[in-house]
Amino acid sequence: MLFGQSWELWFTLFVVVLMVFGLARNWAADMITTGCLTLILVAGLFAGKHDAPNPLFKEHPELPATVKVRNLPNVAEGVAGFSSDAMLTVAVLFVVVAGLTQTGAMSMVTRPIIGQPKSVAAAQARLLFPVMGLSTFLNNTPCVAMFMPVVDDICKKYKISPSKLYLPLSYASVFGGCCSKIGTSTNIVVASLMVRAGFPEMGMFEITWIGVPAALVGITFIMVASKWLLPDRKPALSLSDDPRQYTVEMIVQPGGAVVGETIEQAGLRHLPGLFLAEIERGDSILPAVGPTERLQANDRLIFVGIVESVVDLQKTRGLLPATNQVFKLNDPRTQRCLIEAVVSDRCPIVGKTIRDGQFRTQYDAAVLAVARSGERINAKIGDIVLQAGDTLLLEAHRSFENRMRNRSDFFLVSSVQNSAPPRHEKATVAFGILAIMVVLNGFEMLDLVTAALLAAGAMILTKCCTAREARESLEIEVLISIGASFGIGKALEMSGAAKLLADGMTGTAQLFGNGPWPVLAAIYLATMILT
Repeated sequence: MLFGQSWELWFTLFVVVLMVFGLARNWAADMITTGCLTLILVAGLFAGKHDAPNPLFKEHPELPATVKVRNLPNVAEGVAGFSSDAMLTVAVLFVVVAGLTQTGAMSMVTRPIIGQPKSVAAAQARLLFPVMGLSTFLNNTPCVAMFMPVVDDICKKYKISPSKLYLPLSYASVFGGCCSKIGTSTNIVVASLMVRAGFPEMGMFEITWIGVPAALVGITFIMVASKWLLPDRKPALSLSDDPRQYTVEMIVQPGGAVVGETIEQAGLRHLPGLFLAEIERGDSILPAVGPTERLQANDRLIFVGIVESVVDLQKTRGLLPATNQVFKLNDPRTQRCLIEAVVSDRCPIVGKTIRDGQFRTQYDAAVLAVARSGERINAKIGDIVLQAGDTLLLEAHRSFENRMRNRSDFFLVSSVQNSAPPRHEKATVAFGILAIMVVLNGFEMLDLVTAALLAAGAMILTKCCTAREARESLEIEVLISIGASFGIGKALEMSGAAKLLADGMTGTAQLFGNGPWPVLAAIYLATMILT
């Protein structure tokens, strides 16, 4: 049977082997899949045809029983995957996740659930089950991306090896993705292919009764076996690893989330790379604050730490920058980010205080903190006299870096990644949009792509995320890989390679017994090897 097959079949198998080899070597997935699709489309220009049963013959006997079918897809058939419902659904779900991320909605959920784990096992239990639950309704790739800062924070705060949490995080998202139709992009692709093949559309929770038990068993195994199978590597950087230490002042927002909580309950006790130096409360100063001290409205909190931790601090619900200059800037906070700028000796404000030099007026930026040779500056922000070489932590519009690039006022200007202030006031709205999307599709009131499109549009219209953030959330590599894989799959089908592989797999499986179970096991094994 292997000999006498068409050259198109062997060429398709060669391309698939080439693709698997490239993916195994960690070549860019979008490049290798589009490259292989291009080879197939070029070969399709020279492909022959074969006789195939006419699908309309049963309903229209007057038509020929067979029709001539190409052995490889043409261009239209090869790129059809880029316009598929599956591809569009995955794309708009990235936008939905962007709305959840930009509003800080994740921290609302993760903070009370994760709490303060005292051991690796406790951290895993409090992390993996929420990840599994969320990944049931969100694509696992953005779900992992959303939880990575949470994992990083846990590892730094509680001195847990990152290797004990990062891989389990990935596995938990995969397990959760097995519990619903929208859990992973592969589920969405399979659901789309089922409809194309003439099967009924897969329900939102049709696979849940299989996925949930499998997920629970998998997570239990991870928690038990990770003690021996996962390495114990060094945790992330500590305060002493970065010489630039900023003194940052934050105000407890009246009526905010942390009013009435203790320092420990508010999550301000074990801050990675940052420590709470003192609290100014009215006319009194509370130095060396204990973990049981309760926060009051308008408390001024003085922190000392590295820039990465200051970014996390700025995103804490219920805390606001102490300097009112932040609220006098012209641009909305959603369009700003944190920027580090090193003052040059040619800066006109050198030798003046930040207030007297009218820094905000001159540069349209607010100074949040000043770092000077690793020493702590005991002065209010406005009273600090700037010196050449001082590193300023600024809040400004994203364009600040480009505006200052060719000016001599600063030696170096660099934006801090992922430092845009979250829209905490929109967090409830973002969760509501997600819930409505799940309900509309779960009760089959709308198909998945329509429900996801409405949810993505609602995220932008309600300003949970901006149009720019929505565009930036799209993982083009993933989308291109999905679109190209449809064309490669079409080539496997049309060339007869898919039938050859299926017959070979079925024949091998039947050596171990009749029935569907050996075949299903063979499919599982082949899929596991390929992925």
